[in-house]
Amino acid sequence: MTIGIIGLGAMGLGIAQVYAQAGHEVLATDANAEARGSAAARLARSLDARVAKGAMTAETRDAVLGHLRVADRIEDLAPADLVIEAVVERLDVKQAVFAALEGLLSPDAVLATNTSSLSVGAIAAGLSRPDRLLGLHFFNPAPAMRLVELIPHPTTAPDALAKARSLTEAAGKTVIQCADRPGFIVNRCARPYYGEALALLSEGRSAAEIDAAMVAAGFPVGPFGLIDLIGADINLAATESLAAAMGDHPRYHVFPALKAQVASGNLGRKTGRGFVFPDPLPPAPSDAAAITLRIEAVLVNEAAWLLAEGGTTAEAIDTALRLGLNFPRGPFAMLAQHGRDAVQTTLAALETAAPPGLKGRYLPAPDLRP
Repeated sequence: MTIGIIGLGAMGLGIAQVYAQAGHEVLATDANAEARGSAAARLARSLDARVAKGAMTAETRDAVLGHLRVADRIEDLAPADLVIEAVVERLDVKQAVFAALEGLLSPDAVLATNTSSLSVGAIAAGLSRPDRLLGLHFFNPAPAMRLVELIPHPTTAPDALAKARSLTEAAGKTVIQCADRPGFIVNRCARPYYGEALALLSEGRSAAEIDAAMVAAGFPVGPFGLIDLIGADINLAATESLAAAMGDHPRYHVFPALKAQVASGNLGRKTGRGFVFPDPLPPAPSDAAAITLRIEAVLVNEAAWLLAEGGTTAEAIDTALRLGLNFPRGPFAMLAQHGRDAVQTTLAALETAAPPGLKGRYLPAPDLRP
């Protein structure tokens, strides 16, 4: 099979590496001549690092590099069986890319968007064959992260879904199908991890003690450490985008502390200081279990709301959160661990105590109601 990639930034090049490592011929292009010209060297540097660590042989590196061909024009992608775009997150740009591609490819070729925030159905609108388009949402860095979210829109053809799934699973990824809704699974269900930590911060708890509590509960990094890793500006943009897409429901409230952090310029690791970076975490506070229960109860509730909307399963949500965010357990495993009574009681207490602007934030999903 021949795989086409449009966009040779870090994500697009990473996706190209995934399929090249699986033995596919990869045709890749970018509108930017500099990105095209540097792609092979950037991939070689990435693979050389793996060879140096002993994670890849020199022969495998050479084979992977041999599977990548950088094309000057989008027309050169005509032989591709599957084309994935990883361009800027703008609906008009993505629609234009697919409109240009559609007439070049064979009728049974699959078009895939790597969007993390746009409606797959909206991207397909206007195509003469919208049934050939779907979402394949890789996580960064694509070669290392096992999860890929597979997103059909209402008219995506079953054979297109099957082809995208089989090619991606054969490349070593765990493919989870989800509905074409804002945030898909991971980006939507991740919001409470950050949001409830910010709620605690607004109540006077320190970012460091909140993170220490979550790390003590088995999370590899606390919510503020994760914001620092991602970048507070990136996290704010994602939070605001999902809040707008969900009608500014209180569950997606954009907390002032996050806006203030971005305004301060202390965005996290990339600027040298964030909410907690670079300071070491203190010991977990004495009420660490209560902090963990609160954040996990809100995570459970968001996952339960998503499940109630259809298009996915509890097992898929748990797997997606474990693989996409490296959580030690998914929301429904959290529910089993804490018990329904503890989660229901926690949500009820939070809703009772919620300030006027957050009323409704903690109302339980249908399956969590007493």
